[in-house]
Parts: sequence; structure tokens; C-alpha cells
Amino acid sequence: MKQKIEQLLSEVEAFTADSLHKVEEFRVKMLGKKGDLTLLFDEFKQVSGEAKRELGQKINELKNKAQGKISELREALENTTFTTLALDTSRPGTACNIGTRHPVAMVRNEILNIFSRLGFTVAEGPEIEDDWHVFGALNFAPEHPARDMQDTFFIEKKEDSDNPILLRTHTSSIQVRAMERQQPPIRIVCPGRVYRNEAVSARAHCMFHQVEGLYVDTNVSFADLKQTLLYFAKEMFGSDVDIRLRPSFFPFTEPSAEMDVSCSICGGKGCGICKGTGWLEVGGCGMVHPNVLTSCKIDNTKYSGFAFGMGVERLVMLKYQVRDLRLYFENDVRFLKQFAAA
Repeated sequence: MKQKIEQLLSEVEAFTADSLHKVEEFRVKMLGKKGDLTLLFDEFKQVSGEAKRELGQKINELKNKAQGKISELREALENTTFTTLALDTSRPGTACNIGTRHPVAMVRNEILNIFSRLGFTVAEGPEIEDDWHVFGALNFAPEHPARDMQDTFFIEKKEDSDNPILLRTHTSSIQVRAMERQQPPIRIVCPGRVYRNEAVSARAHCMFHQVEGLYVDTNVSFADLKQTLLYFAKEMFGSDVDIRLRPSFFPFTEPSAEMDVSCSICGGKGCGICKGTGWLEVGGCGMVHPNVLTSCKIDNTKYSGFAFGMGVERLVMLKYQVRDLRLYFENDVRFLKQFAAA
């Protein structure tokens, strides 16, 4: 029996393994229910009293060495496996797809940065609004066509409420909320999504983004408005760009104008996007109507102001020569990747 113990001790000391599976096989062989040590203990019961003490010590030494060797090999192999998986520099790398901001978000941020240099601060408001902030306070007549269901997405039927809930059709509602909260001077830009019940085409969509601006103070004139918009256009599109203001009508401004920017896609020669005119309409503007100031409890005999609004998608079309604004909403990775370095 002593010779068998010595043999097993030598086997334990010499044992090595290159996998956890082999370590487990060795553990079963030595320490399992039918393993070598179990058989030794069964045989040890038959040993006479004189040799029992010496053999008992030897068997315990064998058991301790076997358990220590198994634990040592298992720990080493587990650490090696983890390290190999984590730091194996020979494995091929995985390319990381570097993302980019959406072109609409990039142009929106650029617009805000330009106006921030003129002292405008950013104001925001809810997309789900009430009739008063979208129409009533902005001098829209009760029978104005913009209030019809075919032009506006109403959440609450008009006949069910005096102030129905709807999806805002412009970010002018933010201007109303700003004028209700504070007295002039007010100089803000209002970015956000707006919704209109329009047919989707290359030039129009039922959801789009606007940035509107408002400046109310003493002695604000139309000349201030024109100079502000000219500065913006040159900062956005370059010093060679031209703008023109065409007389128009908006319920909340008087006088009112449409702002056009020379088409950068065709260089002013005429194309499908500008309908052959060489100009692309980017927004509306005008002097804040006195009725709007009165609705917001601002003295229209003391203060005046101008307001403007522009569609961000239309500006993206000009800046990056995108011919179909439906591309902005399709999440086509091939389209979005073109702006990775923009």
C-alpha cells in the first residue's frame, strides 16, 4: 500500500494539463467516488494498528497535494482563457462604424450658432399645442383656412372645445409663450418639429423642422429685419449669396414678406428644385402685428418687433444640394453616410 501511495504522489506531482476538461478528468480519477483515493481509504480500513498512523499521514498528504494541484491548474487555466479572449492581439479587429449627426440636425445647429452671434437665445415649447397659442394669439381669424382639418392635424375636434388641442403647424407658438412670460427686450430663436396636413413630395412633407426668430424692443424697424436675414444668408451659404424679399401676407406680421435665397444647386440659372426661377423660398418674415403684441400684453405703442421663420429641410437642400427632402426621413444608411465628414 505504501508503494501505491508513493506512486500516486509522483503521478500528482508530474501531472500537467492544457485544458479545464483534462483537469476535471484528473479530479474524477483521483478524488471521485470510485477514484484512487477512495479505493485507498477502503484499503486503509484493513491496515493493522502499527502501520495505520504512518499510512494515514501519507494518504492525507496525497489528498492535500491532489486537491492543491487541481485548484492550481484550474485557476491558471481560467485566467489564461480570460486573458486570451480579452487581449489576443493576433485576432482580426472589428471595424467600428463611426456615426454622424443627421443633416437636418447639423444645419439646425448651424442656424442657431449664426443667430447666437447676433445675441439671439434658444427657446423651446411643446409640439402638442392648443388653438390659442398656434392661431388665436397670432391674429388668425376664426374662419382662417389654416384652422381647417385639411390643413391642420387636430387631436381634439374643434366643435368639442373652444380651445382645441392640435399638433403645432409652426414654432410661432413658442414666440407667443415667450412674450407671455416676459416683457421686451426679447430676442429668441425657436427650433422644432411642426406638422401640416400636406401631400408628401420632393419639396414638401407632412412633418418638417422650422427655426423661427423673434426680436421685440423699442425702435425695431424693417431695415433691422432685412439686415439680420442678409447676415444669416451670407454666413450660411457664403458671401456670394443673394436674397430677395417679396411682399406677402401673414396674419401675425404687417408688413410681411417671403424670403428667397439664390439657388445654389443651379447657380441661379434655373432647375427643377427652384422651378426654373433661380430662387428658392426658404421662409417668411415681417414686422410683428400690433394685435399679436396686444394679445401677449405688450404695449404696441412703445414696442415693435420683427419675426421670421424658415424650413430647415429647405436649407439643407440648398447647402448640400439634396434634391428630394423625403430622403431625410427614410433612414437610408447610404444617404446618411454621405454626411459623415460634413
